[in-house]
Parts: sequence; structure tokens; C-alpha cells
Amino acid sequence: MTIGLTEEHLDLRDAVRAFTARHITEDTLHAAADADKETLPAHWSGLAAQGLLGLHLPEEDGGAGYGLLELAVVTEELGRATAPGPFLPTALASAVLHTAGHRTHLAPLAAGSTLGAVGLDAGTLALTRAADGTVTVTGTSGLVVGGHLADVFVLPASDGATTTWLVLPRAVVDTADVRSHDLTRRSSRVTARSVRVPAADLLGLDPRTPRDLAAVLFAAEAAGLADHCVTTAADYARVREQFGHPIGAFQGVKHRCARMLARAEQARACAWDAARATAPGGADDPREASLTAAVAAAVAVDAAFDVAKDCVQVLGGIGFTWEHPAHLALRRAQTLRITLGPSAAWRRRVAALTLDGVRRPLGVELPPEAEDEREGIRAELRAARSLEGKERTDHLAAHGYTAPHLPVPWGKGAGPVTQLVIAEELAAAGLTPVDMIIGGWVVPTLIAHGDPAQRERFLAPSLRGDLAWCQLFSEPGAGSDLAGLTTRAEKVDGGWRVTGQKVWTSMAADAHWGVLLARTDTDVPKHKGISYFLLDMTSPGIDIRPLRQITGDAEFNEVFLDGVFIPDELLVAGPGDGWKLARTTLANERVALSHDSVGSGAEALLEIAAALDGLDDEQLTTLGGHLCDAQTGAVLALRTTLRSVAGQQPGAEASVAKLLGVEHQQRVWETCVDWQGTAALSGEGERHDTTWMFLNSRCLSIAGGTTEVQLNIIGERMLGLPRDPEPTRKG
Repeated sequence: MTIGLTEEHLDLRDAVRAFTARHITEDTLHAAADADKETLPAHWSGLAAQGLLGLHLPEEDGGAGYGLLELAVVTEELGRATAPGPFLPTALASAVLHTAGHRTHLAPLAAGSTLGAVGLDAGTLALTRAADGTVTVTGTSGLVVGGHLADVFVLPASDGATTTWLVLPRAVVDTADVRSHDLTRRSSRVTARSVRVPAADLLGLDPRTPRDLAAVLFAAEAAGLADHCVTTAADYARVREQFGHPIGAFQGVKHRCARMLARAEQARACAWDAARATAPGGADDPREASLTAAVAAAVAVDAAFDVAKDCVQVLGGIGFTWEHPAHLALRRAQTLRITLGPSAAWRRRVAALTLDGVRRPLGVELPPEAEDEREGIRAELRAARSLEGKERTDHLAAHGYTAPHLPVPWGKGAGPVTQLVIAEELAAAGLTPVDMIIGGWVVPTLIAHGDPAQRERFLAPSLRGDLAWCQLFSEPGAGSDLAGLTTRAEKVDGGWRVTGQKVWTSMAADAHWGVLLARTDTDVPKHKGISYFLLDMTSPGIDIRPLRQITGDAEFNEVFLDGVFIPDELLVAGPGDGWKLARTTLANERVALSHDSVGSGAEALLEIAAALDGLDDEQLTTLGGHLCDAQTGAVLALRTTLRSVAGQQPGAEASVAKLLGVEHQQRVWETCVDWQGTAALSGEGERHDTTWMFLNSRCLSIAGGTTEVQLNIIGERMLGLPRDPEPTRKG
């Protein structure tokens, strides 16, 4: 996993990772940490020789002509190694100077012969402007990361009511090296005593720009630190045994590691989006790029800090020793976090920009071959636009638009790129195909495993919306542990006789057909004795009883099956194949992309905020946090889509987005109720009002696999942690 997604970025990642493996070892880290004074690391010349310090700079200034995204890929990898030395301070200095159009120091910074550092806290530095135009600076800066070695400082100074950024060579200032929390990259304070500043060294920048650039690169390094900590913790949890089992088998440890992975992916996604927003054409509005930087600052550095703390916790006593390098990652993450400034302030900036109308639209730039298909799709859709109602949706179904990812003749056999083109053209034409709901799961299963008669009977009507489906899987004693179901199907002449109870069945009262899992063999392991049936919901012996939910609605049902007969021809595949069918995942999955980077819950919160008589700092901080989570979720989804378009395997983003998205929605609707106050308690109003949404959101972490099950999946399938130990049997 890495910030970069393209083949070129992955190659760059691999090259830097190989470099750090050769040159940055635990011995390297300990030597840097134990040294009395920071010195330039032995690997510095190698970094410079590979051109990594100038990736983002123009070729005429000694750079490689790329951008901040490529620099972020490198910074992440060096962060993963907790690399000693002034790479980030020097690269940040050159990025700020390049943005300001100040070229004097760029070539030596790119070559590594000059070292730079950027201070983010003006301290007492202040400019004095004389009547003759002379400008001097006096005072002492706040902490400057990388100041021990820097030759050139880029610093802020108060300038009346504003802040001006300036360049100060080491030769004209005094530096005081401090005992640094980060032992592998040390800090200083810079003192100027009436130092004259040439006009060329006063940077004509928006005062926020250097902080935004720092946020991008700090977030990239934080993503690398977080990933390193996740790997370190998971590797240890797989092999460290306690109570006769690897500690990773215990849910407390497994879930901690899974959440560490989720936070690391958040950091990575935010850093990626912020870095690409700075590229030419990366953002239509400069405030949009600033918004992505603020999101990265609010999310990524805190994520690295939290994950580093959790890494020490998973390591236990060994993590608390000086010899283990976990504390060096913790120190680095803590330094990034405090130097960049309070995350609450960055969250307030996210809130302020969003309230001011700034949005970060997300989209996919499709390859040229996508245009070859677009006109044919438009022609088919023009014909659909001339129709109305059922004729229109039937036409769309007949031409494969209900589920374009399905193979012909049921879909269009559309790969990820074509699916996105179809989605764009459907939206442009104002056309909405049938939403099969549960049928969207049933149809692919019948295509993959049904016999010709089943496909002929059920597929086309389902795609047209003529058949509604329900899913009869869960039981009172078999929810997350679906393989524990007890509904029995006994073989009888011509078919099967089914007896049992299903629960939480959506649409059972309205569905024409259901897909049913029932146990057909009790003498084999529980996963192997399950079969998959198609059930006519009008069959004798079915008793459907509504289940009222906490919202007051009754969308769920209990379904009692009392000797219900199912003919042989409605068994899908063979007896005992039900578990395999229930877990079917098609190779050509549906690819979708939401262009809404805020989401309905956060938009509702914004509407409530707009109606309030101003927001205090606490409310702005809360709002900004929710908006950061919403933006992060959208970016994770975008990265998943880009992987699909590029023909890559899914990364961790999809599972992480599901986990975090559920919790985000629950927090947002809870905040909506909080902000409405007693008005939200004065009687529940219409369906989908704020109070209804708060109540309904509680099901999100239960339905479709609980949060706890999702954490198990992330821990076991993505981190390779062992399954939970079997319960100890007495006797």
C-alpha cells in the first residue's frame, strides 16, 4: 500500500523502499538517536544523487520537473523508515520557495548541497519597515524542525496586522539547538537581531500557503509512519504467544490492529488527495487545494500519532524499551503533530472553507478508449429517452443497462471504464434503470450457478423489475455466524420440505420470490451442509410477521416456514453448495463513483449549522471533523475506483471505507440531533427527518455484518492475523 496508484508511482515507491532497506537500519536509527549532535546521515548523498530532493522542481532549477505528488510518494517511504536527516525540511523549503517564485536557492537545495528548514511558528519574529524602504527582522522564532543542519531558513514574521514569510541564511542569524523530542531529526530556534532583509527575500505569498504545503508533506510522512507502525504491530501480533495462542488471535489485539490499518489508510488517502490538488489542474479554485491540505493536516498527523501509540501498546513491554525503535516513530509523529499546530484549528478551517461554499469535487479521468464507446451508448440511450415509464425501463433492461457489469445478454459485459462511461451518460440523459435491490445480489448468483431453466425463468423479469426479491438468510441464532443456521430442508418426493424461522428479512411481505439458505445435511461440518433455494413467497406454509424497528417502521420481518414445499428445480447448483453460493463475488464487480465529497449526512449538518446563530469554536471543530471524515470516505472510494479502472486488485480502501463510513454516518446524525436541541425531542416527525435518521443509523453497524465482524475481516484477511481461538470446552 502506498500513496501512489500509477505504475510510475509504484516504481518510484519500490526504488525508494529498496534504498531505505539498504541504508536505513535499526542500527542507523539508534546511532542517530544516541548522538550528542545531529549530523548529516551517510545516506544523504545517495538521496541527492537519485534526484529525490528535486522531484517537484523545474528542470531549469535543478529538479526533475514532476510535482508534489511524486515528492509525497518519496516522503511517505522515508517516513516509513523513520529516516534520519533533513529530507522533509529541505524539500519543504524548496517547495515554498518555488511556489513564491524565489529561485536563488532552488538548485543547491535540489542537489543536496544546501539544506533548508521551514519554521511554522513566528514566535517573536517581527518586521520593521523604515521610511526609506529598508526592512529588518528582529526576534526569535518558534521551533524549526531540521534547524540543526539548515543553511537556509524560511520563516514567518509578524508584519503589522499580517504575516510575511522571508528567507534568512544561517550566516545572518543565531541558532539555538534544542534538546529535541524527535531524536532522528532535530530542531532549533532562530534569532535575528535587526537583520536587514532584501526585498527579494520577502516572499509574496498568501500567509497560509507555506502552512498548507507543510500540511501536505507532513501528512505524507505521517502516512508512512502509520503504515510502518501497522506492519510492526501486526508482524508481532502474529508470532507473540500468550495463553497458548498468538496474541493477534484475541479480538482486543486484532481489532486494535484493524483500526490501526483504518487510520493509516485515512492518512494515506488524505495525503494523496492534498498532494494531487497542488498539481497543475488539480484544483479549479486555490481554496479547494487549501481545503484538501487542511483535511490532510486534521486527519493524517493525528492518525500517525494514534497508530504509533497503539503500536507500542501491541508490542507491550518490548515496545517500552529504548532498544526497540517504536518510540522513534512515536516521537516523529508527535513532533509532526505539534509542529503543524492543533488539529482542532485545522478542522475549524475545513469547516470555515466548506461553509463558505468550497467543495472538493472528485472524478476519474477516463482513458482515451472510453470515448470510442460513448457515442454508441448515447445512441441507445436516445432511444430510451423517447419512451416513458415501464417501456423506458424495459428498454434499458433489454439493452443491458439495469446491471451493465453483468455479462451479455443480461448486462453489457462492461468493465470498470465502460461502467463509468455508462453512469455518466445515464446521468446526462436523466435516465434511471430499475433498482433490483436484493435482486442485484440474486441475479449474479443465478448467472454464475443457476441452470438454464432458472436463468430463463428469473433473470429477464428481475432485470425489468417485474420480480421483487427478498433474502432469507439470517435466523435468530445465526446472524453474523450465518453458517450456524438451523432451518432444515428434508428431501421428499419431487423436492424439499422446509421448516424453520428467518428474521430481519427486508421486503418479505412485498417480495415475489426469496433466496433461502437451509440445512440439508446435519452430518457434515456446518459450512458444508447448507443449500441455496429459490422460494415462491406465495407458497403454503409461509407466515410473514412484521418486525417493528426503533424508528417505528416495520421494514423487517420474521418469516416462519412450516413444512414449505420447494420443488427440485428451485434448488440452485447442488445440495451442500449453499455456502459457496452465498459468498459468490463476481469477477466483474459493479464500479461506481460518488461525485459528492460531503455526503447527505454532512450536508444536513451544514444546513442545520447555517440556520444557527453562528457556531462557537467547539461546534466549528466538531463540524470540521465530520467534514474531514466525509471527505476522507469519498477519497477512499475514489482510490478504489481508480484501482479498478487501472485493472488493479482492490486495496484496503473498500473495507476501510465501509467501516469508517458507517461510524461517520452515526456520529453525524447524532450531532444533528444535538444541534437541534429540544426541537429534535418534540415528537418524531416525517420519515428521514433528523431524529428518524439518527435512530435508523444505529442499524448501519449491525446490518450486513457487524462492525466487530468487519474488524475481524480486516485483521485476518488484510493483516494476516490468526482467527479467534476456539472456545475452551469444559469437561
